[in-house]
Amino acid sequence: MSNPNLKDNKVKRFLGELFRRPIKLISPTLYVKLQYRYITHRKLNLKKPEKYTEKLQYLRLYVYPNDPLVIKCASRDGAREYLKECSLENILIPIQGIYQSFDEIDFDKLHLPYVIKCTHASSFNAIILKQEDLNIEFLRDKFQKYLKTDYGKKTVEPHYSKIKPQIIIENYLGEINTLPIEYKIHCFNGVPKSLYVVSNRNIDIRYDNFYIDFKPFNESQFNGWKASDTPPKKPANFDEMVKIAAILAKPFPFLRVDLYNIDGKVYFSELTFTPAKGTLIFDDEKADFIMGEWLDISKYLKR
Repeated sequence: MSNPNLKDNKVKRFLGELFRRPIKLISPTLYVKLQYRYITHRKLNLKKPEKYTEKLQYLRLYVYPNDPLVIKCASRDGAREYLKECSLENILIPIQGIYQSFDEIDFDKLHLPYVIKCTHASSFNAIILKQEDLNIEFLRDKFQKYLKTDYGKKTVEPHYSKIKPQIIIENYLGEINTLPIEYKIHCFNGVPKSLYVVSNRNIDIRYDNFYIDFKPFNESQFNGWKASDTPPKKPANFDEMVKIAAILAKPFPFLRVDLYNIDGKVYFSELTFTPAKGTLIFDDEKADFIMGEWLDISKYLKR
């Protein structure tokens, strides 16, 4: 989803679109450096990364594409397996099926409402709340294209390229008119340190940033997104959410654990290893250095 609060430079965007594909093919590393400079207006240091965003780029290019557990957990079906291995199957959203192709789906047997998602990508989905939302021909065309798309190649997040494209159908959670609030917990070397809360999605989306003790972390507001007029309150069972995030993040240098909290029940959303491809523009650059200090990737750096 693009951010409506960021001004778009049409000339830069045109040039970027013109040269994006050939640069990706010639050198993914060069592409990432140029992308980072284009978005953040700062030079990317991959030899001695200090900032959080720089370290994410290093993990994006050199570490996560070679980690089988990252590849497994970045997929929607693999993440479900991982949660079961961690004895956290109780927070999984019930599913109605996993399919190799769109035409395998028997829509007459599905129970409304539900969400159709691809297992190998972010944002490749469709929400079906009522029967009138179901346009099978439109969805077939859409998901056949999704299944043929190499998402990792498209975004230069190579770990996604190694995920088998499938379709998963989850039960829809929350109210019919609004998507549920999502809690995105950032874990550094297995330790939850901060989060942001996404609310009013599809209406007037808001992002509120906190340290893990739920004190405001306003410096980490990013990409021009607006915070809520009234900050969301800390859930009564937030400690449970933090424990879940720590369990899931233990094997990884960085992981964002996305959770829902609906009527006091925690549900799993997804695991994200390279949020926004690591190209975040913080309201205060100090946040980039603070989070960079939390993230130790020294053992992964090339000697």
